[in-house]
Amino acid sequence: MSDRDGIFAGDDPFTIIRSWMADAEASEPNDPNAIALATVDGGGLPNVRMVLLKDVEDDAFVFYTNYEGVKAGELDATGKAAFVMHWKSLRRQIRVRGTITREDGPQADAYYNSRSLKSRLGAWASDQSRPLKSRSSLMAKVAKITAQMGTNPSRPPFWGGFRITPVEIEFWADGAFRLHDRFRWTRDEPGQNWSIERLNP
Repeated sequence: MSDRDGIFAGDDPFTIIRSWMADAEASEPNDPNAIALATVDGGGLPNVRMVLLKDVEDDAFVFYTNYEGVKAGELDATGKAAFVMHWKSLRRQIRVRGTITREDGPQADAYYNSRSLKSRLGAWASDQSRPLKSRSSLMAKVAKITAQMGTNPSRPPFWGGFRITPVEIEFWADGAFRLHDRFRWTRDEPGQNWSIERLNP
């Protein structure tokens, strides 16, 4: 596409994404890897929340969470998700839609072990998304888990990663007078070649 140059140039969307994320790391004051993750419940009602993207692979995105929470239940039920990354400092965003699989092996263990001890213990203590009597009861549970698990807790069986393999990626950059630049990459199935089209603002 002749006018897909500058920040939009390239034949691999994941290379473009890594480049944009590197730009964001230099300009965003907090969490340049934050994504707004969208799921739907059994009745088709959407849910969205902020999570941190932890890995951009060659053909997928990975984040981590509690498998017993609402988010994981909706991901497991539908096998699909969408997210948006927005960087106000860059006036850019990336939208992604795709299919979901769990990352529940050595890669999840390695990421869990890279976290701070308090975060690892907190993963054991939190019954994510379920009602909590008080903050003091949560802190008491953290203290109990700390006494039980010590300084090298293993990854909880109910905690791990999800991998989003996209079938659609849209790159958006702010333009003067709301004449934004938008390019949508689509494919019918993971592993297929991408089709690219410019969209109206």
